[in-house]
Amino acid sequence: MIDRRTLIATSAAFAVAGSANAEGAKPMYGLIGRMKATPGKRAELAAILLEGTGAMPGCLSYIVAEDTADADALWITEVWDSQQSHGDSLKLPAVQAAIAKGRPLIAGFDSRSETVPLGGAGLPRS
Repeated sequence: MIDRRTLIATSAAFAVAGSANAEGAKPMYGLIGRMKATPGKRAELAAILLEGTGAMPGCLSYIVAEDTADADALWITEVWDSQQSHGDSLKLPAVQAAIAKGRPLIAGFDSRSETVPLGGAGLPRS
């Protein structure tokens, strides 16, 4: 059960976020996905994913994290200034090379969600 004060504060936060978008602010684009490495190859796959992340125009955040419940799983959390920037990044030579290098180590993907980030530590407000 949510108390009245929490409900009002939460509603106000959503109203502020909604008005920022209504005023023409461009929404950010986010992806959260869980990737499964082939058994025993998670660290190697993580290293490849982290190699080419420094020079991706429009990338505001790219986090690779180990899943604590599955020794072969990684979570990748991305925030981009736009969906277009994300799409463009997939054409970059460094990203293409990382995809080619990492592909043999990927057993599959079992979760993927697109999001609209509203802000947070290190991110602009949308």
